Amino acid sequence: MQTPWGQIAVADAHVHFFSRSFLRQLALQKGTQESPADLCATLGWEAPPETAEQCAAQWAAELVRSEVSQATLIASLPGEEDSVLAAVASFPGRFFGWFFLNPLAPDALERCKQGFTNGLKAVCLLPAMHNYSLGDPKVDEVFRLAAKRRATVFVHCGVLSVGFRTRLGLPCAFDMRYSNPLDLHHLALRYPAVPIVIPHFGAGFFREALMLADMCPNVYLDTSSSNAWTRYLTPPPTLEQVFRQALSVVGPRRLLFGTDSSYFPRGWHKLVFDDQVSAMWKAGIRGDDAADILGGNLRSLMRGR
Repeated sequence: MQTPWGQIAVADAHVHFFSRSFLRQLALQKGTQESPADLCATLGWEAPPETAEQCAAQWAAELVRSEVSQATLIASLPGEEDSVLAAVASFPGRFFGWFFLNPLAPDALERCKQGFTNGLKAVCLLPAMHNYSLGDPKVDEVFRLAAKRRATVFVHCGVLSVGFRTRLGLPCAFDMRYSNPLDLHHLALRYPAVPIVIPHFGAGFFREALMLADMCPNVYLDTSSSNAWTRYLTPPPTLEQVFRQALSVVGPRRLLFGTDSSYFPRGWHKLVFDDQVSAMWKAGIRGDDAADILGGNLRSLMRGR
C-alpha cells in the first residue's frame, strides 16, 4: 500500500471474523429463533455469505481492494474456531487465525490444544467478559500450553465495550476488576517465550500497559480501534501523542497495527488506518519503523519471532 513513507506491505493484526455460525450463536444467547439475516437487519449489517469459505473470499477480496497484504482473523466467540480454520485454509498466506477462549470452560484446554494443533496462531483471552482472574490456575495452563506450542496469547485489558451485544439486547456484565494489564506481570515473567498482545494500547490502562511492556520484553501492544479511551485521561492525548509515548517506552518492534474491522458493508476500516498513519507521520516515525509497525512485526510474530 502507498503511504507517506512509500510502498509498505500492510498487515492488520485485528480483524473479527463474523460468520453465519457466529450469528447463530448470538441468536442462541438471545434465546430466539432469529436467523443471521434477522440479526443483521437489527444491526444494520450485511448478512454474511452462507459458508466460512465464502466469508473468507469476501474478506480476501476486501483486502485486495484495500491493498492490505495480510490480516489476522479472530474467531470472536468460543467455539468459532472451525470457521476461522476454514477461512485460513481457503486462502493460504493471506490470513492468520486467532480464537477466543474461556479458560474456565470444562473443555477449554482440549479446545486450546486442538486449535494450536490445527494451525491457529494465538488464543484470545477476555477476563472481564468471562469473569475470571488472570491469577486463576486455568489461565496458567493456557500459557503453559502456548509456551509448549510456541503460540501467542492475546489478552484484552481495559474498557470492554461490545456495541452489537447492546443493540441485540444481550447481557454485557463485564467485570472491570479483571482488566488491569499489570495482572499479567507474573505470567509474562513465568513464560518469557510467550508473546503477549494487549489490544487498543490497553484500552484506558495505557500507563499500566506501558509499565508492563517496559518490564517484560515479551509484551506487545496493538494499536487497533478508534482508541476512544483517550477521553478518560486529563487532558486527553492526541493519537500522535499516544504513539510518541508508546514508542518512547516500547519502541517500534513491539507495536502491531490493527483496525478492529469486523462487519460488512463497512469492511476494512480504512479511516482507522488513515488516522493512525497520520499520527505516526506527525510523530516523526522513520520509514523502516513504520513498515514494521504496519505489518512487519505481525509477520515476524506469526513466524515465531
